[in-house]
Amino acid sequence: MTAPTRREYLAYGGTVAGSGLLAGCSAGTESGSTTGPTETEAETQTETETDTSTATETESETTSTTESYAVTMAPMGEVEFDRVPERIFTRLTHHAGMAFALGRGNDVNAMHAPDYYHALWTQFTERLEGVSIDWKGLYSSWDPDKETLYELDSDVHLTDPASVAALDSWDGADLEEIGENVAPWFGNKFSDRHDTPPDEWTDAYRYYDLWEIFERVAQVFREEARYQALAEIHAGLLDTIEADLPPADRRPTAVMGGMSDVQNPYVYNVDTPGFLTAHLRPLGPIDAFGDDVSSGDRVDMEAMLEADPDVIFTLGGMHPQTDMAAVRDGLADDSVGRNLTAVENGRVYAQGARYQGPILNLFQLEMTAKQLYPDRFGEWPTYVDGPYPEIPDDEQLFDRERVAAIIRGEL
Repeated sequence: MTAPTRREYLAYGGTVAGSGLLAGCSAGTESGSTTGPTETEAETQTETETDTSTATETESETTSTTESYAVTMAPMGEVEFDRVPERIFTRLTHHAGMAFALGRGNDVNAMHAPDYYHALWTQFTERLEGVSIDWKGLYSSWDPDKETLYELDSDVHLTDPASVAALDSWDGADLEEIGENVAPWFGNKFSDRHDTPPDEWTDAYRYYDLWEIFERVAQVFREEARYQALAEIHAGLLDTIEADLPPADRRPTAVMGGMSDVQNPYVYNVDTPGFLTAHLRPLGPIDAFGDDVSSGDRVDMEAMLEADPDVIFTLGGMHPQTDMAAVRDGLADDSVGRNLTAVENGRVYAQGARYQGPILNLFQLEMTAKQLYPDRFGEWPTYVDGPYPEIPDDEQLFDRERVAAIIRGEL
């Protein structure tokens, strides 16, 4: 049957809002801003949600016996494809990072704050031989324009439809229209901190960890072998960390901060559920603020001193636009900040991004292990600027050459 649009679409199963929203694709027939977002714009521009319980999910599966295949993930349900997508629309960078890990980073045609994240990701890809990205000038898709989605003509929208539905500019009819006329939606966002999706999506929702989402994205691109190879490296890294963690009563207190204003930083808890802390929770730091603040709250130096973290992680500290020397000097020059234990002991560290894909997750697990427990995992170099520091081979916690080879498709 020929549809009146540029593609034919296959039906999907599962309970979601809108019957045509997530239909599969068949083989038928503005550049982003150059200035980076603030910490809240880049990392916490999320819809207002509260925690919710998980929903039951049909198991993911891909079909290998026929040309078409199906992949299942909440909240979409089952989505069918009859060819591997080529042009990839994304909104948040954990999805773009997954495409990158599968060797498809340069097939991404849209993402939130592309120039900002291009510069940040490049700090890490410097350590992966033969691997690069080019996200500069892509369409900035935080609040995507429907007509632009037609123009981009993507083969998959690697984006959580529930997160788009939470925007004031979109409704269920818009989502269904794009899903039918352009390409299916496939993504999961509210697993970031186990937030509550819009009401109409709650029953269909389930929370995943970062690598569970990545596994399903890999199925969309028929890259199960590449996923498995990276997952084995990730599992080995977690084993290395777990085997050498100190007892809980000997672990430091910590906070992550958006430190563009060192007197009134945004602070983020280090122990919240969800993939935003996928590089922190395995290392077991003690949250300095506990229930006194919520991630994304702005606090003053008096509140910071009351919490008095042993370690301060600077969100986005590895971005070229962040001056880590100025962050440290600003804290040391502040009449209250200079008394913070982390400042006195020189434990103000740079971090990368919370909406991390699997490759950044590997790097950030390594760097955080060294920042928290240098006596167990090796010293973290004092970072001021530039790419991810060069770590001696015998102090690396994962094999960069193997990771680069997997991204390049050399399995």
